[in-house]
Amino acid sequence: QLQLVESGGDLVQPGGSLRLSCALSGFTSDYYAIGWFRQAPEKGREGVSCLNMNDFTTYYPDSVKDRFIVSTEGAKRTVYLQMNNLKPEDTGLYYCAAEFFNPDFGTTCQVDGVDFWGRGTLVNVST
Repeated sequence: QLQLVESGGDLVQPGGSLRLSCALSGFTSDYYAIGWFRQAPEKGREGVSCLNMNDFTTYYPDSVKDRFIVSTEGAKRTVYLQMNNLKPEDTGLYYCAAEFFNPDFGTTCQVDGVDFWGRGTLVNVST
């Protein structure tokens, strides 16, 4: 059974850093991407990173580029999101999610393309 379990959320001061983890299990396909999304109170869910687990290409929106880094380890059982220079507007519930894709077309890295969601981990950037 496919599972994604997030951890690492915490209260952190502005300018601080956090590393989130997403533990993966049950994946058998070679063609999937793991995205990190966040949802702030009273706002929609937005993507903050995407990692193609086949060729390891990455995507970041401008709002987090040069501050967030997505990575995985050799066995591809965990995907990490390193978040640096955190700002109050980074506060939210952070989800990891899986998108399975056709290699002829690539990933969307969008909310609408997600096939499976984790349950989320809370990040609070505040003094």
